[in-house]
Amino acid sequence: MSLLLRHIVDALGGSLEGGTGDTPISRIAPLEVAGPGDLSFLSNPRYQQQLAASRAACVIVAPAMREAAVARGACIVADNPYVYFARATQLWRQHTAPAGPGGVHASAVVDASARVHPSATIGPLCVVERGAHIGAGTVLKSRVTVGEDCRIGERCIVHAGVVIGADGFGFAPEKGQWVKIEQLGAVRIGDDVEIGANTCIDRGALDDTVIGDGVKLDNLIQIGHNVRIGKHSAMAGCVGVAGSATIGAHCTVGGGAIVLGHLTLADNVHISAATVVTRSLTQPGQYTGMFPIDDNARWEKNAATLKQLHSLRDRIKALEQALKAA
Repeated sequence: MSLLLRHIVDALGGSLEGGTGDTPISRIAPLEVAGPGDLSFLSNPRYQQQLAASRAACVIVAPAMREAAVARGACIVADNPYVYFARATQLWRQHTAPAGPGGVHASAVVDASARVHPSATIGPLCVVERGAHIGAGTVLKSRVTVGEDCRIGERCIVHAGVVIGADGFGFAPEKGQWVKIEQLGAVRIGDDVEIGANTCIDRGALDDTVIGDGVKLDNLIQIGHNVRIGKHSAMAGCVGVAGSATIGAHCTVGGGAIVLGHLTLADNVHISAATVVTRSLTQPGQYTGMFPIDDNARWEKNAATLKQLHSLRDRIKALEQALKAA
C-alpha cells in the first residue's frame, strides 16, 4: 500500500517543497531509520543532524527548518510537525484499515435494556450491562465490561480489558469488621475519550464518576469512585486517582503518579511521573515530588537526614537568633 505525496498534502495541508507530488510513500518511519519511500518528521531542532543524514523520501518540518530540509530533499512544511505527523498516521490508518460499519460481535453480551448506537462497535467477549449507553462511533475492543447504567459518549476508543463501572472501594468499619457501602452511582464518559488496556474506572457511591470530553487515559490506570476529570486531561500508565478527587481541564499526570482522595487540581496542572499528590493544587504549573534514585547505602543515609530536617531547621533558626543577639 502506498500514497502519493500530493494525496497527503491535499488531505492534510502544508506546503510540499523540494520534491514532487508524484512521489509514492509506502511507510511512515522514524527519522533515523527512514529510507527511500518513507515519510518522516522532525519536531525538535536538536535532531537537525539526523535530518541531514536521513534517507527519507520526505520529512515533515517546521518553517524554521525549511532551508535545511530543502537542502536535503523533499519536505512538507507545517506549523506543527508533530501534529501533522499525528494526522498523517490517522490518514494512513484510514487507507490501510478503514473502520468497519460497526456492530456487535457474536461473542459479546449486551443486555436488552442497554442502548448501543448502530455505528458503535462492540468487540469480542465484551459485556454491556443493564441500562448502559454506548454512543455513536464508539469502539469497544475485546473483553471490555461496561457496568449498569454507565454511559460512554461518541467517538470513544476503549481498549481491551477495560472495566467501567465496577464498585468503588467503599466500606464502613464496625466492631473490627467492614460493612459494604453499596455503590449507587454510575460512570459518565464524554465524547472523544480514549481509555487504555486494563484500566478501571469505578462507579460513584452516590453521584457519578465523570470523565470529561477528550480525556486520554493510558493502560493500567485506576480511577476511584466519584472522581471527576476535566476536559482534555491526559494520564500516563499506572496512575492511581483515589476516590472523590477532582482534576481540572488540560491537566497531565505522569506515569506511576498518585493523586490522593478528596483533593482538587486546578486546570493546567501538570504532575511529574511517580509523584504522590498529597494536597490540593490551586494554581496551574508543573509539580514534582519524588526522592531521586541512588546507591542504596547513600539513599538510606539521605533518607535518615531528610527525617531530621525539621529539627535541623529549628537549630539553624536558634543559631541565627543567637548571632543577632550577640
